[in-house]
Amino acid sequence: MPKRHSCMMEFSPGISTVAATIQSAIAPVFLLAGIGAILNVLAGRLARIIDRARTLEKLHPSSTGPEHDRHVWELRLLDRRISVINAALALCVMSAVAICMVVALLFVGTLTDLSIGRIVAVAFILSMLVLTIGLILFLIEVQMSLKAIHVRAELLERDRK
Repeated sequence: MPKRHSCMMEFSPGISTVAATIQSAIAPVFLLAGIGAILNVLAGRLARIIDRARTLEKLHPSSTGPEHDRHVWELRLLDRRISVINAALALCVMSAVAICMVVALLFVGTLTDLSIGRIVAVAFILSMLVLTIGLILFLIEVQMSLKAIHVRAELLERDRK
């Protein structure tokens, strides 16, 4: 019976090993918190875009002339922005999932003594890659939004002194 117990002890990592693994997992966990904050910002922007689109959809049937043209132009812009922000959200979520895999793999590697360092590194690199692309899409969406916030030239009456 004692042999069985000691055999199980050989496969069980020591507390210091688990503590070291937890310490290694802290940085990815903080990264997860940062990605969560980014997701919150992206979701907030998406909600505002959708709200604006719904407002314009209500105004659209009763508008005419230049006002109607402006509504159509802005609705088309909002539709493109929704697509871009959705892609950014998806990529940032994929990044978060990859970071979760990194944390899990750190523990799997510790508990099983498997040499999975390369897999952990690849998962982390992929996470950073998709996060970077997601942030670039976020920047593109912000630039797109700036097109709609400029005051129309005819309203500025620049020819008046």
